Amino acid sequence: MNILLYLSDFIVPFIILSIVVYGLLMKINVYETFIKGAKSGFLTVIRLMPTLIGLMAAVGVLRASGFLDVIASAIGKFSGLIGFPGELVPLTIVKMFSSSAATGLLLDIFKEFGTDSRTGLIASVSLCCTETIFYTMSVYYLTAGVRRSRYTLAGALLATFAGLAASVFLADLML
Repeated sequence: MNILLYLSDFIVPFIILSIVVYGLLMKINVYETFIKGAKSGFLTVIRLMPTLIGLMAAVGVLRASGFLDVIASAIGKFSGLIGFPGELVPLTIVKMFSSSAATGLLLDIFKEFGTDSRTGLIASVSLCCTETIFYTMSVYYLTAGVRRSRYTLAGALLATFAGLAASVFLADLML
């Protein structure tokens, strides 16, 4: 096990060094190429900023207005019947928009139920098994200029529900 810890300390520096050495061997100006890439990345961030601010504002409005709690209580009545705690519905909804806001809700769940409780375990695993659907779609589609999402949302929602089911199953295995 110690060998893995030792190797993990050197993986990222090794990859960076490998890229630089490869660039030098191929007679590529590594520094200029890096600066061009950094500039392009910075411009992408500038283009995405309004979308990111809009998503964060929407999550804040949902939480502050109480609308999220109303939706969560309505859905929570049905989710409890299939084994998914109703207290985790707000976490699931917020996770679709913002991972950092979901982490804040996760800490609230830990304070209320504990980290080793069934609810705490399901919450932890569900954050790992689900994706920030709307954030990811808006960022990548805006960057790529995609106008029609086709089946992306349906597929992402299906994958989210599969992740939630897996989180309940895995948490029950751990208990």
